[in-house]
Amino acid sequence: MLELVDLNKRLDKEVYKRVFSELETRLGECQRAARAAGVPVVIVFEGWDAAGKGAIINRLAQVLDPRGFRVHPIFSPSKDERYHPWMWRFWNKTPAEGLFAIFDHSWYMRVLHERVDGSISARDCDEAYDEIQQFERQLTDAGTVIVKIWLHIDKKEQKLRFKQLRQTAATSWKVGKQERRQSRKHGKWVEAIEEMLQRTSTADAPWTIVEATQGRFRRVKCFETIVNAVESELQRRLDNPPPELKPMPAAKQSPTEENTILDRLDLSLSMTREEYDGELDRLQRRLFRLEHELYVERIPAVVAYEGVDAGGKGGNIKRFTRGLDPRGYEVVPIAAPSKIEKSHHYLWRFWREVPKAGHITIFDRTWYGRVLVERVEGFCGEEDWRRAYREINEFERQMTDFGTVIVKFWLQISQDEQLRRFKDRENVPEKQWKITDEDWRNRDKWAEYKAAIVEMLTRTSTTYAPWTILEANCKLYARIKALQTVADALENALERG
Repeated sequence: MLELVDLNKRLDKEVYKRVFSELETRLGECQRAARAAGVPVVIVFEGWDAAGKGAIINRLAQVLDPRGFRVHPIFSPSKDERYHPWMWRFWNKTPAEGLFAIFDHSWYMRVLHERVDGSISARDCDEAYDEIQQFERQLTDAGTVIVKIWLHIDKKEQKLRFKQLRQTAATSWKVGKQERRQSRKHGKWVEAIEEMLQRTSTADAPWTIVEATQGRFRRVKCFETIVNAVESELQRRLDNPPPELKPMPAAKQSPTEENTILDRLDLSLSMTREEYDGELDRLQRRLFRLEHELYVERIPAVVAYEGVDAGGKGGNIKRFTRGLDPRGYEVVPIAAPSKIEKSHHYLWRFWREVPKAGHITIFDRTWYGRVLVERVEGFCGEEDWRRAYREINEFERQMTDFGTVIVKFWLQISQDEQLRRFKDRENVPEKQWKITDEDWRNRDKWAEYKAAIVEMLTRTSTTYAPWTILEANCKLYARIKALQTVADALENALERG
């Protein structure tokens, strides 16, 4: 592919002045239109060292409104970044609706620099390609424009530019060991670049190779590529307005749906207070020990709680954390998304809370809101929540591939038990804050939520992140089962090393 690129392309000065002036105007208009339409834009610059990434980014910055973009120079990961899944730092940098994010190098460093340097295995490289494709597909499916530009020069031109850069003190720092290594390993770099372009140039996030020998030609093609991509998305949105959001229709129970995984639960399972007290003390001491061992071995853990209203999530979490060292865990309560959170991909706020190696993050409600409350109440479109099953599985797979232990709990109680707990909350002053009008509205949609829950459990219980259902009519039984499940999962992870 690269050997077919014509690096002799040039633009006449007069033609350049006319064409580039028009492109600058269009780019400014695109930025304002994208802001008004809520279109996030990601621009990725990769290319040979000395191909002109910095120069083109500087020129973009001169044209764009500085209030609407941010440049992210990407270097080797820091210590903190290495303690998180590889894509974590890039999810943190994805732009909100209407903003531009410009990347000087990107997530492609893993399949280029690290691959050529031999710091990752062929298996890790394949895994990285999968994660890159998932990341970009999730963003573009949600309406993000991704523009990926490869700035291309040949070996002779690169050598000449290195020589020019070394001639002045102001630019000599740009030619270091990494740049010299790239020149020496030119053949390996070409092989890695070719594979990258072939494996990750997709319909929604294609690569554009820019012949970067001449500055005028490089600027025009880069600006033209960005403008065309943003204008295309703006036109697509005009031609395809989003469908009207509607709540889930009333569920009609059919004979084949009366024997679901929830119907088969034995909600009479219980435990005496004496049994509970003994088991609770034993398990809390065990979990305290395991928390320390997790830290030493740098194994992260996620414990996710979902369940019907009044199912006992809060009490369960309280007993779990009571025996832990508070320096090693964090509880993240999930409520309705804030204005800032709504302006990002729905997984963005959860990626930000992914624990670093050796720490535990406990989620009180989770990313499963997408396929539960958002589906049932009509807060997102059908296409969005149907797509979310795959996105959630990919999210959890990326965490577990990093070594994260994921334990997911669904707390289930009967309708009668829920009614009893609701009334108890209304009648006890110190519990009244726990009951809201929304709880009663959700109860009226028990059948709809049940249908959504069953599908969620079926489609997202995987070998690497299985669901554990807690029979929670008896709070004592549910708490002990939860603590036992977490302890076993952490111990198994430690044994695997």
